Amino acid sequence: MARFCTLCSSSSGNSTYIGYAGGGILIDAGTNAKRLTAALDAIGVEPQSLQAIFITHEHADHIGALRVFASRYHLPVYATKGTLSELERNGDLRGVEKAFVMPENGVEAGGMEIHSFHTSHDCAESCGYTVLLPDERKISVMTDTGVMTEEARRSVTGSDLILLESNYDTAMLNAGPYPYYLRQRIESARGHLSNDDCAKAACEFVNSGTTHIVLGHLSRENNTPGAAYRETQTALGEMGAMEGLDYLLQVAPPELGERMVIL
Repeated sequence: MARFCTLCSSSSGNSTYIGYAGGGILIDAGTNAKRLTAALDAIGVEPQSLQAIFITHEHADHIGALRVFASRYHLPVYATKGTLSELERNGDLRGVEKAFVMPENGVEAGGMEIHSFHTSHDCAESCGYTVLLPDERKISVMTDTGVMTEEARRSVTGSDLILLESNYDTAMLNAGPYPYYLRQRIESARGHLSNDDCAKAACEFVNSGTTHIVLGHLSRENNTPGAAYRETQTALGEMGAMEGLDYLLQVAPPELGERMVIL
């Protein structure tokens, strides 16, 4: 059985655990090492059982624990070439024993096959990941993208479970305290997916067979779990999908998630 759990998921920190019989992996390590260790302990996972850390991009909310955690537990780190260069330039890999550019044909870790796909974000070379399980099921993680690229759509389609960004509510963003330039950045093609964008993407994926959607990377200032949930639930209902029958929907907690999904 595969296990999936968001250890933290918000604009303040992001890390996701995916595990199988052969061990587990982390996608991102965006908190601090103490909190990350505590989150793993809360779901009964020992850091020593991890096989690798896969980084989506170099922003602080995705790599906060990376240097300390990866070096402490001797974990290899994978990222795109652009992201790896930024991590090295900024000193975020000091003490990390092994760091690799993601191979085009993917990499095996913990009995799972991990592939990357490009996303559209204001950083060096962001990506999302698909994780293929030995029983041919697929888990995907797609956050931090202003638009859903064709590469991302092709890669994620057919997933059984998707962690999908639902970062902001448009009305809350425009009425909130953020300055104009920052609102423009968030809403741009290299920013984040809104609740509406997320809902449209969820409809596509559920229509193609996805049964479990986890809404993640919610902004603390410009969104609420209820608003994100309602937007996607309403859109899926309007296309005729029934929650609990055609799909399962949940919102990832911002930190120390203890709700494990078993596939």
